[in-house]
Amino acid sequence: MPILNSHQRAILLMIIAPTMWSMAGVLTRHLDAARGFEITFWRSFFSATFVAGAMMMTLGWSKAVATVLAVGRLGVLSGLMWSVMFMCFMIALTKTTVANTLIVMSISPLLTAFLAWLFLKQRIAQRTWAAIIAAFIGILWMFVSSMSGVQGQHLVGMMIATAVPIAAAVNLIAIKRAGHGVDLIPAVLLGSVFSAAMMLPFAWPLQASLHDIVILAILGFFQLGLPCMLMVRAAKRLSAPEVSLLALLEVLLGPLWTWLGAGEVPARETLIGGAVVMLALVFNELAAMRTVAVARN
Repeated sequence: MPILNSHQRAILLMIIAPTMWSMAGVLTRHLDAARGFEITFWRSFFSATFVAGAMMMTLGWSKAVATVLAVGRLGVLSGLMWSVMFMCFMIALTKTTVANTLIVMSISPLLTAFLAWLFLKQRIAQRTWAAIIAAFIGILWMFVSSMSGVQGQHLVGMMIATAVPIAAAVNLIAIKRAGHGVDLIPAVLLGSVFSAAMMLPFAWPLQASLHDIVILAILGFFQLGLPCMLMVRAAKRLSAPEVSLLALLEVLLGPLWTWLGAGEVPARETLIGGAVVMLALVFNELAAMRTVAVARN
């Protein structure tokens, strides 16, 4: 008898994925010369390299190519949404603060729940709505003391950041609509390729040192490529709002890693808000597991 059922394994994958995503801030703090567009280019390039390598190792060359060609319109749409997320997140950070960017990104669960109801006719449990609202309030509290005024360049950055939760919500709906019949791991590859290709003209001439390249390779492999693949796998077993909620762990853990790895001490509001977010996530998942157990009995 397996230790974890399929739903629990999916939850575990969706805990690992945002934990890996959350390492972006602390790793980029240690870059020497690479900035903005170049970070996005290299991160996307190495993500594409990792996903392509993983597919060839597990499927073989011919089957990997066939899988990419078989993604269909939903796969291309998912790839485009991944590329929007990859690009707009980094571009937004060049225009406004991390706090402002994360505040905008935190609306993703609300958008995802609405689109899931609209396009997938998916009933959203009251506990999930409650968790979404509680998590949103917690995130607002986390960054209330450090939010910048939304004028000038900050407003531009926040408008760009708005594309991230919209793309994330559309991407999850595409993955859920594709169902189990279509493998959308290749969509992560397509998104990485699209992002790298679009960022290269803006990143040229490249300035990254060898030290930077190593860090950017780690970002591409383990902060982008691998966790995005894990999310696609987890999304097969979890509802779209549930995936989007668990993805908020990235917002929660990001300040923690920069505290431990870059000496940026979090404010009291960050700790209190983070506790609210964590309680909301734990409550939602425990309630979901209880519902599954009751249904089986």
